[in-house]
Amino acid sequence: MKRSILIVAILLSIAAAYYIYLPLPSTISEPWKLMFMDSILRGVMHLSFLAHDLGLSRPFDIAKYAASWDEIKGPQSSPAIRVTDTSFGGVQAQVFESTAAADQEPRLKRGVVYFHGGGWTLGSGKMRTYYFQCWSMAEQLDGVVISIEYTLAPEARFPDQYNEAIQASKHILTVEVLSRYSIDPKRVAVSGDSAGANLAAAVAQQMALDNSAPIKFKVQALLYPTLQALDFNTPSYQQNGHIPILHRPLMARFWLEYLNGDPNLVTSLLANNHATPAPSQEIVAAKVKTNWTKLLPVAFQKNYKPIVPLHGDPKLLEKLPGLLDVRAAPLLAETKVLKAVPPAYIMTCEHDVLRDDGLMYATRLKEAGVDVTVDHYEDGFHGCLSFAFGPFRFSVGFRSFRNYTHWLKENL
Repeated sequence: MKRSILIVAILLSIAAAYYIYLPLPSTISEPWKLMFMDSILRGVMHLSFLAHDLGLSRPFDIAKYAASWDEIKGPQSSPAIRVTDTSFGGVQAQVFESTAAADQEPRLKRGVVYFHGGGWTLGSGKMRTYYFQCWSMAEQLDGVVISIEYTLAPEARFPDQYNEAIQASKHILTVEVLSRYSIDPKRVAVSGDSAGANLAAAVAQQMALDNSAPIKFKVQALLYPTLQALDFNTPSYQQNGHIPILHRPLMARFWLEYLNGDPNLVTSLLANNHATPAPSQEIVAAKVKTNWTKLLPVAFQKNYKPIVPLHGDPKLLEKLPGLLDVRAAPLLAETKVLKAVPPAYIMTCEHDVLRDDGLMYATRLKEAGVDVTVDHYEDGFHGCLSFAFGPFRFSVGFRSFRNYTHWLKENL
């Protein structure tokens, strides 16, 4: 009996080690910790997709349920930071206000409108990582951080999240709201990470063009943004397709959830099947704006080659018209639009499938005459800034958060 238990224990240990172990580049931050953390996340996602395949739930339901365990229950203030639940233009939000100088004469503060990541499908500003991030931002900036709780897929699909982001931003950028929180109307930033950075970039473009909004964002800060879904074979997608915590097929799944596409189209997206032998004029114009052979610095192109399918699927764009919609893919914006947007901070990570989205956008912004700061982390991975807090704290997480808040201090 004891021998049988020992054999089972050994087999389980081998299976666990096989599941946890991933060959990772030696340059990535704290690889063993990342492997362990990623094995938990992959396990949750695999379970979530399995339940969907068995007809028990929707694709991301179990992942959402697991993420809800990490949420802070109700606003929790302190003598230094006041946290309140509220809404702006009907969109739920949490406000983190620094009260450091509450006993002094009233003064105007910095303000940041923040959109959390999670593939437009997962996450919440109430999750501990985002909660403590926004709390720390308000403390470090001695300002006000407004974390927007936009509706997630599948309850909302594109352009719903975009519309909510615009609606909340317009409502916040009014004299009434800014004065309520003692925010300086000349020092308001829009920011976000991953899918939240996608929304932040799209909001920055639209608000810059909106003549009905006299108050504008001073700067935009985009953390490892996803900005296009026309090319899933950029050098960073090819290099980092199986690197934690954002694997290439999962990013395609997120885009399909956002754009209300059939999950079975993942393979088509990953193969760049929109690129047919006789592409439309619209596709040709879009490809110029995502042409990494022209937009990426040579050092990041390495020895990778563009992937072009032999045949393609001419109906893919009919099924997913959002692929060419600039509201979903801010990298596709016209140069005249980019000229109007505020100065940008763009964080990129070497070991991230989305690295090249951020770098290409930085090039296009610079070509349009926009002041851009690219903050690149050679040991970084997708989502690393969120791991400046909590039990899975990474050194690159702490460094990236420190540099991000320092840039906001200096430029806001």
